Amino acid sequence: MTKQIDFSQIKTPAYIVDERLLQKNLQVFKNIMDRTGCRILLAQKGFSMFSLYPMIGNYLSGTTASSLYEAKLGYEEMGGETHIFAPAYRAEEFSEILSLCDHIVFNSIEQWLCFKEKVQQPNRNGKHHTCGIRINPEYAEVEHEIYNPCCEGSRLGTTITDFETALEKNPDALNGIDGLHFHVMCEQNSDTLERVLIHVEQKFEKYMYQMKWINFGGGHHITRPDYDIELLEKCINRIKDKYKVTVYLEPGEAVALDTGYLISSVMDIKGSAAIIDASASCHMPDVLEMPYRPEIIDAGKPYEKKYTYRLGGNTCLAGDIVGDYSFDKPLSPGDKIAFCDMAHYSMVKNNTFNGIGLPSILSYNDIEGIKIIKEFGYDDFKGRLS
Repeated sequence: MTKQIDFSQIKTPAYIVDERLLQKNLQVFKNIMDRTGCRILLAQKGFSMFSLYPMIGNYLSGTTASSLYEAKLGYEEMGGETHIFAPAYRAEEFSEILSLCDHIVFNSIEQWLCFKEKVQQPNRNGKHHTCGIRINPEYAEVEHEIYNPCCEGSRLGTTITDFETALEKNPDALNGIDGLHFHVMCEQNSDTLERVLIHVEQKFEKYMYQMKWINFGGGHHITRPDYDIELLEKCINRIKDKYKVTVYLEPGEAVALDTGYLISSVMDIKGSAAIIDASASCHMPDVLEMPYRPEIIDAGKPYEKKYTYRLGGNTCLAGDIVGDYSFDKPLSPGDKIAFCDMAHYSMVKNNTFNGIGLPSILSYNDIEGIKIIKEFGYDDFKGRLS
């Protein structure tokens, strides 16, 4: 039986990642890579707890970044392959990006041509960089429009019309391009990927035959219990065999899915409202942005149990509300609350609005128990200001 983590002595607020659960997720990815020959990267935008990168690097092929800083973090802390995509690159940062990254994906053919001469210089290992273009198949099944990269007027990726218009102007523009990248999914199963691939091929098939790799991007909820891994592998193998390419995937959320908690304490009770020392606005912003209602250990839906409370953070934002929950016993100041699935898109997106302190970062394994990785204080708040 898996040993339960004792949250009672943790100083709150604090994120804690269960290394055992993380390792279980990583083994799923490793098995997929072993069976299909694909390469899977950690998308750091979803999970950047670099103290665990040595463990993650034992399973995955490397990291992918959305900025210079993420690229540098992946290169320094994990190694392996270092990929990058950004909607646009800053000219003054590009030389450093070249020194760090193996794979560079451009948002348009025009941007590729702008940097092509620099890119074709050898990389840090004396080899040439491999470059790709992000494409927009103009098809997505994303529920929340804020996360839809195929919305009308999207700035992300190149449509087939823009792709071919650029080639008409410069017929040799694909010389030096090794791959195509698309990212149009968000927390979805492999049946969505199967349908997305139909649209990708309808528009870009003749160019896919010219490539060495195809990157399926992120948004694949691979470690979710109901995820159809068999269908994912079928999709990977079909594209790999048909176009003679290496297939890449870039999960972020799925790597850390259901592996972490945010531990908070009740500060005060005001009628049916409970004020806690964790904030939706500061510490779990996707609760407000997505939006969604995180689960709490031993809590139920409103009125499911005897005592129902609206949990809110200790900020001046009226809407800093996590949600309504019910409990078997009345809440009291000092009670601990454990929010589930708080490893991804929490540490990477938190902030110090209102001068609210950042949660500590902890991890757990059966040998060392609870480990304090990092604690934060006033200097972390002040250092972001001037």
